[in-house]
Amino acid sequence: MFVEKLKGPEPAISCEFFPPKTDAGWETLARTMRDLRDEKLDFVSVTYGAGGSVRHLTADLVERMVGEYGLPAMAHLTCVENDADALRAQLDRYARIPVAAVMALRGDPPAGQGSFVPCPGGFAHASELVSLVRSLHPSLRIGCAAYPAGHPESPDLAADVRVLKLKQDLGADFAVTQLFFRNDEYFRFVELARAEGVTIPIVPGVMPVSSARQLRRSVGLGRIGVPDELAALMDREDDVSEEGYAFTLAQCRDLLERGVPGLHFYTLNHSDATRRLIRALRESGDLPA
Repeated sequence: MFVEKLKGPEPAISCEFFPPKTDAGWETLARTMRDLRDEKLDFVSVTYGAGGSVRHLTADLVERMVGEYGLPAMAHLTCVENDADALRAQLDRYARIPVAAVMALRGDPPAGQGSFVPCPGGFAHASELVSLVRSLHPSLRIGCAAYPAGHPESPDLAADVRVLKLKQDLGADFAVTQLFFRNDEYFRFVELARAEGVTIPIVPGVMPVSSARQLRRSVGLGRIGVPDELAALMDREDDVSEEGYAFTLAQCRDLLERGVPGLHFYTLNHSDATRRLIRALRESGDLPA
């Protein structure tokens, strides 16, 4: 079980995908899954889409990953436009599949909604969702989010750490971080969390840098710091994939050398960069072969 591996001496490797909205997108994802199937992934996760826009596809994709590809799968579940009854129904389906874990998130507000507003009979915080999952399915593993650079709505890191501690106390088994580009941000957050009594594994989330456009969009999502070598790529119009790959490879090696419990890759449904990174880390001995 991958949660146990997160607590062991060897790092766990996982990837995140999202349900496509077009036939071409499904073809790309199917190719990605075939490419990554042989990379010894410990689990894969499937997102909900912005504002829960493709949530009806999440369970279908998770079921396919488990049934067709034999991969331990984690399904994202959010509070967005879900009342307690809808959440219970989704959890019951995930338990039947069965999923390896549920990622319990508050979720982002739907497009055009400035701040998060829970629906009638729903929840306002991820911690409430963690509590619901644990009460309904005690054996189900629960993941939650962590924010090394700070949640956009949080006043400071201390508040983020307190929220993570609350989610742990209510039943979360592990956390996966928002993407970051400065490793010191991750290790500072982990240090603060441990001082607060957080003991669950905190897995760094890594996004392979493949283009300047993607980098600009990623940085715009929150308070993410950008090292000088990446900042120099942001305004370029030419191909920066090799420079981006070199940066991400160095970032992953540093994380592994400093003893992280695993690496969680945000693939954007493309396999090339992630597959190349995993293979390079195995060939160099940074990951077990």
